[in-house]
Amino acid sequence: MKLACLFSGGKDSTYAIHVAKKQGHDVVCLLSIFPKSEESHLLHHPNLEWTKLQSESMNIPQLTAISSSDDTGNELIIIENLLRHAKVQFQIDGLLHGGIKSKFQKEQFETLCLKLNLIPVAPLWGTEPKKYMNDLLDSGFNFMMITVSSDGLDEQWLGKLILKSDIEILNNLSSKFGFNLNFEGGEAETFVIDCPLFSNPIKINKFLKNWDGCRGRFEIVDAELNYNA
Repeated sequence: MKLACLFSGGKDSTYAIHVAKKQGHDVVCLLSIFPKSEESHLLHHPNLEWTKLQSESMNIPQLTAISSSDDTGNELIIIENLLRHAKVQFQIDGLLHGGIKSKFQKEQFETLCLKLNLIPVAPLWGTEPKKYMNDLLDSGFNFMMITVSSDGLDEQWLGKLILKSDIEILNNLSSKFGFNLNFEGGEAETFVIDCPLFSNPIKINKFLKNWDGCRGRFEIVDAELNYNA
């Protein structure tokens, strides 16, 4: 099927593309929505402007929109409008997303697809967290943590590229502090800088770290595709 992917630049939406392609689907466009605030229940927020580099590296065109409100109903209207454009421009058959266990998110997308006569595709749904995190690394995904907002995750994780050795540490912290190991509850956000889908990795030239003692953000200020890698 021809699919449009809700794309945030994080590990889940990017890995969903990887899995969907392995399943024989054709991901023909990315849909990225810039929410007004970080309180969105549907959308990932940080560093979204740099998804343009990921789009270029994957050679998948990107449709974008800006949300004027963090209200879920407003966000769904914007997603619906983007999907209508994608149906006309790319003749999509379905909507791909990287949801893993959020029933609210899954049901919202399924309802939207039913309305637009599209097929929802969620290849990561129900994956076991520790296996999933290891599968990401085994598949050649290089990703960093760009926000943390949970007990047990401190400033040292901001901007950190996740390695195999980190998975066990994060798993232990997850058990101790009760956050989701795959971060789907918003405990942390990630950004993919390289993976098998990319023709060139992303090079971060400048960044800022913000930490208030409880939560923090790694903000990419300047980045480019690394054509020398």
